[in-house]
Amino acid sequence: MNSLRFPRFLILASFLITGLASPSFAAPANLTAPKQPAPAEVLVVMERAADWQLTHPSKWAPNLWHPAAFYTGVMALTELSPNPRFHDAMMKMSEVNGWKLAARPYHADDHAVGQTYAELYFKHKDPKMIAGLQAGLDYVLEHPMDDNLAFVGKQKNDRWAWCDALFMGPPAWLRLSVATGNPKYTNYMVEHWWKTSAYLYDKDEHLYYRDSTYFGKTEANGKKVFWGRGNGWVMAGLVRVLQYLPKNHPARPRFEQQYRQMAAKIVTLQQSDGLWRASLLDPASYPLKETSGSGFYCYALTWGINQGMLDRATVEPVVLKTWAALVACLQPDGKLTHVQPVGADPKAFPEDSTEIYGVGALLLAGSEIYRLGGGAVPAAR
Repeated sequence: MNSLRFPRFLILASFLITGLASPSFAAPANLTAPKQPAPAEVLVVMERAADWQLTHPSKWAPNLWHPAAFYTGVMALTELSPNPRFHDAMMKMSEVNGWKLAARPYHADDHAVGQTYAELYFKHKDPKMIAGLQAGLDYVLEHPMDDNLAFVGKQKNDRWAWCDALFMGPPAWLRLSVATGNPKYTNYMVEHWWKTSAYLYDKDEHLYYRDSTYFGKTEANGKKVFWGRGNGWVMAGLVRVLQYLPKNHPARPRFEQQYRQMAAKIVTLQQSDGLWRASLLDPASYPLKETSGSGFYCYALTWGINQGMLDRATVEPVVLKTWAALVACLQPDGKLTHVQPVGADPKAFPEDSTEIYGVGALLLAGSEIYRLGGGAVPAAR
């Protein structure tokens, strides 16, 4: 990864970044965390959840964002499980898709499945695995859109104009840079991440609006509307960018700073049961547990501990309590409940609601909880 070369303007831009001091953390008061689960226990939970989902296919086409988010978790599981069935399931899915992206050329949701294709390419080095991803992203580069991020009109999804897009698109662009050795995909990702951030990131709250239609809206308590899973998408997207962005890349400090800012805010919003609510700043109006956003927060925060970016003594109680709460929402057969259905803002929903992307969040979280407990990662297969 570090062999990529980047344009001079990016290097110069790094010297313009200000305010990079690490934010202070304040975990919820009187937080008593469960003990660290044994890695073997975590792996059992992950495999049970993944097996349930694989045997209960969702209604969504296999190249769309809903299952693509699940695939990211399954790929994390393949790094830990000695059983090849999870890797084989991802290979089968990719073959069914013909290693192609979904149909909409600019839509970040339709790029999300490319993350899995690229990670399989890293294992097997078969060029066909990234050919469709490369063709799709090259089309975007060769036919650029304007930078209008207002979430209106027929082309509102053709830019990263909603916060979920930062999980769907950027990690695929960056992985393609790593796979090809070509920095143009990273350059596009960096440029457009920060355009979206300048537009949707609230610099006072350190949270993202879902899109421009939420500017000026308030919850019942008068607070701004910040969607739980929406900000979970961003936190997980930040992690999945930082995993592959070279340590010496000039934009990395800025990504790390935003990650730490958001993490510092998110830990203060955890509820007493260990989960977050559909509305981050008005949890009382949406009291039902919500596991998809919570899973992404657990993943992102635990990754930060494991990478030495967050203080373990402060944040570990937060994530262990979240993991225990997520496991409590997993039924004996492996079905994950309390997942908010597809949407764009806080909503009420049935307690037994499940969705495939929520399982992906659980698996990503489990992969980092496993490492937090000192679980051994098998050699590459």
